[in-house]
Amino acid sequence: MTLHHLVEGPASAAPLLLGPSLGTSYALWDKVAPELSVSHRVVRWDLPGHGGSPAGLIGPGATVGDLAGLVLALADSLGIERFAYAGVSLGGAVGLHLAVHHPERLDALAVICSSAHFNGAAPWRERAERVRREGVGPLAESAPARWFAGDFTVPELVRAHREADPEAYAACCDALAAFDLTDRLPEIGVRTLLVAGREDPATPPAHLRQIADAVPDATLVEIPGASHLAPAQCPQAVLAALRAHFDGVPRRGMEVRREVLGDAYVDRAQARQTPFTARFQDFVSLCAWGEIWTDPTLTRRERSMITLTALVAGGHHDELALHVRAARRNGLTVEEIGAVLLQCAVYCGVPAANSAFAVAQRVLAEEPGEPGEPGED
Repeated sequence: MTLHHLVEGPASAAPLLLGPSLGTSYALWDKVAPELSVSHRVVRWDLPGHGGSPAGLIGPGATVGDLAGLVLALADSLGIERFAYAGVSLGGAVGLHLAVHHPERLDALAVICSSAHFNGAAPWRERAERVRREGVGPLAESAPARWFAGDFTVPELVRAHREADPEAYAACCDALAAFDLTDRLPEIGVRTLLVAGREDPATPPAHLRQIADAVPDATLVEIPGASHLAPAQCPQAVLAALRAHFDGVPRRGMEVRREVLGDAYVDRAQARQTPFTARFQDFVSLCAWGEIWTDPTLTRRERSMITLTALVAGGHHDELALHVRAARRNGLTVEEIGAVLLQCAVYCGVPAANSAFAVAQRVLAEEPGEPGEPGED
């Protein structure tokens, strides 16, 4: 038996495993996983007795190490040797255990609304006893208040809590009761991101700060308005943090984009980004800036000249203005830009070049000491 799971994204992409919180299912990642699967082979899994995972995978006295073993068995069954990992709460604890005990399997780690300890063993032992005695129903009724800030809720996750197997749920509580990696945190060598929900009462930001302070070179992100299940309540903020952490090429692409186009332009573009345009922005960062503009075969000066020519040919005047500025930033002189546009007059047509000269003249006039009157055909 293996953990119930869902695989999304290209089979050839870098693997990314996503772990859930106690009482939820892999639906916790519904608003995040599809976007991550654009650039990763995403595998999200259910805890034993939750969602579709068999309850018999763990029993009384279970540990986080047992759960980590199930995750590794799942990865093995899918032919995944090394992977990036992100987990929420108990799922985050699994990630910390993997980073300490199985670092050879991890490429990168994100720990979300979790802790190196969960406020001692007693509360979790009491919860385990209560669930074994009364079932999970009473806890499910209070779940929204523990999980979300304000009036926000996700009925599907509350239903998953109500439908969780009591014995498996209690065994997960046993695992949380026994979990404490506080003294082992400095041993973690994998690149680590901590994400805290500022409104989280279960694992408040101080718990994530403790991990960030102990793990070498860890990064901490706090999300305003997020409670314990941040991927469900604030998916765009979580998605942005995970992309920046896991997507090495897009991150480098964003650096190059800023170097060529300037911070002001990129900041405006990012501010205008919406869920509708987010994947396009990622595509631009990944392909145009993360792969083409970083290819050392051509210099940035040469790429600017090619780009100017293509934009003149296509009549893309707004983009042309942007890349005239970029060409100057990449070291082209005013005379060289003029020579490129003159070349375009021969091969793209005089009317196209005339419009391009007007655009370029307007842009160059913004630079001190440059000519300010557009030429005429």
